[in-house]
Amino acid sequence: MKAIKNSLSTLFMAVCATVLMAAQEMMAQNLDVPYVPTRQVVVDAMLDIAKVSENDVLYDLGCGDGRIVVTAAKERGATGTGVDIDPERIAEANANAREANVTDKVRFVEGNLFEMDLSEATVVTLYLLPKVNMQLRPKLLQLKPGTRIVSHAFDMGDWEPDQTIQVDGSTIHFWTVPER
Repeated sequence: MKAIKNSLSTLFMAVCATVLMAAQEMMAQNLDVPYVPTRQVVVDAMLDIAKVSENDVLYDLGCGDGRIVVTAAKERGATGTGVDIDPERIAEANANAREANVTDKVRFVEGNLFEMDLSEATVVTLYLLPKVNMQLRPKLLQLKPGTRIVSHAFDMGDWEPDQTIQVDGSTIHFWTVPER
């Protein structure tokens, strides 16, 4: 009887540990920013304000379904990378790239946007939250001078944008990384 109790106790502890680990993983996956798709009119305005062209390498941080990167590749000829922590969004972004026939120009990475190497970027797009923008700001300011940063909705604190526009009820901020 004691052996059965020990076995049940061990099994119970193993189940609890598994549940706890799964909960911690879900919490770790808890997104800093909810997925809210950027409307196409705003995507187009973001690419316009940054003057995205075939010479650009665009990185979209928190890329969601990939619409900014896909649009930049399909309509502007740019190459691009999107990063998102959510594997469902990455799968959706890859499907959208295939549908738009731009898989040769884009890639989507499941990962942490804070750990992404942005050194090749000429344009970085964001639709994050103010706290996340502020956490990213030091990394963005280390990019090559002249790199263009475009944020849908949220600013960068006291880093004054070069330009702010309103498009169909949405705010778009634009910065250029300054010389150091």
